Amino acid sequence: MRIDVDSYREIIDTLTRNKSRSFLTGFGVFWGVFMLVALIGGGQGLKEKLNQNFEGFAQNTAMIWAQQTTKPYKGFRKGRWWAMDYNDIERLRQRVPELKTIAPVLFGSWGTTNTAYYGDQKTTPRIQGVTPEYADIVAPRLYYGRYINQMDMQQHRKVCVLGKKIYKDLFKDGGDPCGKSIRVDSTYYEVIGVDYNASGGMNFNGRAEEKITLPLTLVQQTYNRGSEVDMIAVTGRDGVVMSRLSPRIRETIARAHYVDPTDEQGAMVFNTEVLFQLLDNLFRGVNFLIWLVGLGTLLAGAIGVSNIMMVTVRERTTEIGIRRAIGATPRMILSQIISESIVLTLVAGMSGILFAVAILQMVEVGNMEDGMITAHFQVGFWTAIAAALMVSLMGVLAGLAPASRAMSIKPVDAMRDE
Repeated sequence: MRIDVDSYREIIDTLTRNKSRSFLTGFGVFWGVFMLVALIGGGQGLKEKLNQNFEGFAQNTAMIWAQQTTKPYKGFRKGRWWAMDYNDIERLRQRVPELKTIAPVLFGSWGTTNTAYYGDQKTTPRIQGVTPEYADIVAPRLYYGRYINQMDMQQHRKVCVLGKKIYKDLFKDGGDPCGKSIRVDSTYYEVIGVDYNASGGMNFNGRAEEKITLPLTLVQQTYNRGSEVDMIAVTGRDGVVMSRLSPRIRETIARAHYVDPTDEQGAMVFNTEVLFQLLDNLFRGVNFLIWLVGLGTLLAGAIGVSNIMMVTVRERTTEIGIRRAIGATPRMILSQIISESIVLTLVAGMSGILFAVAILQMVEVGNMEDGMITAHFQVGFWTAIAAALMVSLMGVLAGLAPASRAMSIKPVDAMRDE
């Protein structure tokens, strides 16, 4: 479609003569594009924020812990308290070979508050003891140092990994704390790492950033827990669906402790796979709603452009008829009308994209923590390009009906209209 300078001048003149109508119609397109781009960026940022709550958790994970029984079993009444032990690890390995990783977790003494000290600073952490395999299930995000290893376990080393909040409370000046000693109640531990994994969405016995992690064998010894285990975290091998293994896992643990294998509350198996599926389904629906609202608003703006161009063609009936009489071809009339529609929608659409990008940038900056962006609300370059192309296509479609009407005008009819 070729348009000369005079044609462009005519387009601008037409839009200028109809300022109020062009503004109102352009605002409809502007608002439609703004809504589409802003909703895409907002949905993307919201998904990233929610995913951060489950950051580091393997998707095919299950957590097992003991609770008060709700069913009687083999002479034991319901309402009985029970506890898992270290032998359950070997039972799971033998009877559920589909499990890839099995990691016991032991929390500090129940019902008491721990206090950690470094110099004149103090805080109240939660204590957890883990094995090195636990890092395969809840991946740490180490800011300094390393995680618990096998040598720490075997030698009962008095070492610890600090959560983010504990580190900030004890080490106000920042810096690498590895190699320094902190005191928890009456026991000193050497800091070997700082874990910045928040894991805000799934918390077991407190938030990850408020915990001090020790070797499990050391917690057994320090807090006199013997062979007890408070929680067992497991992951399935590749291709294994954890929801199918949950009944077998519960039965393996429950039967060994005289708990009814069908007592889902007494032997709790929390399957994170269900949670991740729920999250995926949620955002599938959110994305559908975003495109439905955005495209619907954009389509309404395009219809407005088509209407204003139809009114413009009707007002210019005489002008178009005279141009046809002096030799203007239908293609030239078609080019001018569609070009006017494209210019109107493209200018309004690009303004909407720029405004949405500016708003999303402010939202992104407002979600910064410690000078770092926590979630990316900004749309990508190709998303913006796709939006611009979509607006151009809408402009072409919006101009087709008015252009068809303009081409159908005959010089005789135009003079009679005058």
